[in-house]
Amino acid sequence: MSDRVDTPQEARSKSSAGRAVLYRMAMPGHLCPFGLKSLSLLKRKGFEITDNLLTTREETDAFMAKHDVDTTPQTFIEGERIGGYTDLKEYFGYTVKGEDDTTYAPVIAIFASTALMALAIVINLYDGFPVLTWLKWFFATSMVALAIQKLQDVESFVSGFLGYDLLARRYVPYGYAYPFGELYAGVGMMALIGTQSWLIWLVAPVAIFIGTIGAVSVIKAVYIDKRELTCACVGGGSNVPLGFLSLTENLVMLAMGIWMLGLWFAA
Repeated sequence: MSDRVDTPQEARSKSSAGRAVLYRMAMPGHLCPFGLKSLSLLKRKGFEITDNLLTTREETDAFMAKHDVDTTPQTFIEGERIGGYTDLKEYFGYTVKGEDDTTYAPVIAIFASTALMALAIVINLYDGFPVLTWLKWFFATSMVALAIQKLQDVESFVSGFLGYDLLARRYVPYGYAYPFGELYAGVGMMALIGTQSWLIWLVAPVAIFIGTIGAVSVIKAVYIDKRELTCACVGGGSNVPLGFLSLTENLVMLAMGIWMLGLWFAA
């Protein structure tokens, strides 16, 4: 039997009893999402909750002045003020990421989704499960999904892209063209999977070009210059570290372009 004693946070996380008082905004034009999250978390932890709704700006301002706080919601457990939703998560031992903390979550979400999309396409359109065909659909749909992320805010993407891309640093308009080129290559590959059409020559060279430039840029920035940067691969403003996944995105485009040309020559 282990003699290990739970930390205070672990003990709180396992707790299923107690009293909590929650103050949250519920105005006619604004229902605070963090208040709802706090309420849900307290319910999941088994607390008996006194849920106080602040229904006007005056009530909210008076509450904040009384307790000398700048935000709502505010949670009190057994008379102790815990704080807002983030503070409540920390109280129960959950990991809370800071604004500058890096994460691979956006890329994982995209690749997991496109992998499932490719699986659905292959199951619907092909007999059996041709693995290489699934890979082509996975790579092509991933390129499109990543391009969409960039196109949501091209200016923000370019700002991050200029931090490491060698060609964009020399010729800034290339940064603006990049997400459109990635979208073009991805959609073109989706249209040409399973064919040996001459149209491959309109798509594959684009993928090879931007994939090669991107791969060389990431290798230089991360593995030669040893710089710690965030990647613009899922759009500007993300906290995805520049590194292996960014390199993979570009190598996939390069490989898909070469693969398609190889199939054309083999036909």
